[in-house]
Amino acid sequence: MAGSDIDRLPPLPLDQLDAQQRAAAQAIIDGPRGALYGPFVPLIRSPELMETAQRMGEYLRYRSAIGTRLSELAILVTARQWDQQVEWAIHAPLAVQNGIAQAAVDAIAARRAPLALKDDEQAVHDFCIELQQHKRVSDATYARALALFGEHGVVDLMGINGYYTFLAMVMNGAQTAVPALGVPPMPA
Repeated sequence: MAGSDIDRLPPLPLDQLDAQQRAAAQAIIDGPRGALYGPFVPLIRSPELMETAQRMGEYLRYRSAIGTRLSELAILVTARQWDQQVEWAIHAPLAVQNGIAQAAVDAIAARRAPLALKDDEQAVHDFCIELQQHKRVSDATYARALALFGEHGVVDLMGINGYYTFLAMVMNGAQTAVPALGVPPMPA
């Protein structure tokens, strides 16, 4: 059953936030994100969950063992698997800015395998596709990722998939409005 596409948990005016919500919101505003947007709009209703998620996300997005370029690629694959337009609108431009080819971004949006990925990008793409679609990763794909990124990197890659799946579920359930960033939506 499809939803109505009306934002179920829209932004709350700051003066309507309780003390715990205000503190949680301010921590995000003062951090590298600089504003309360995307998944944090619905999550502000559960400030402790939001604070915990924000800390994990800050690490995975900005300091993961696989680096920003590959993290952004993993985020895009996850956004596409979950048809999550907010994640896509935020991260598609960041992926390109961090070195992912626009042609690869376009292919992921169209549910096509990107051509001519760098070896590390192909390893991340294949790992994420298998994990998201098959709920597991083959021995060959795992071994390739392990050889490239080590155990720390593989764990962070799994964490990125899980974290952005969590955010996608929150925003899909809340029907979070897509920010007007000028990014074309993923096709249905």
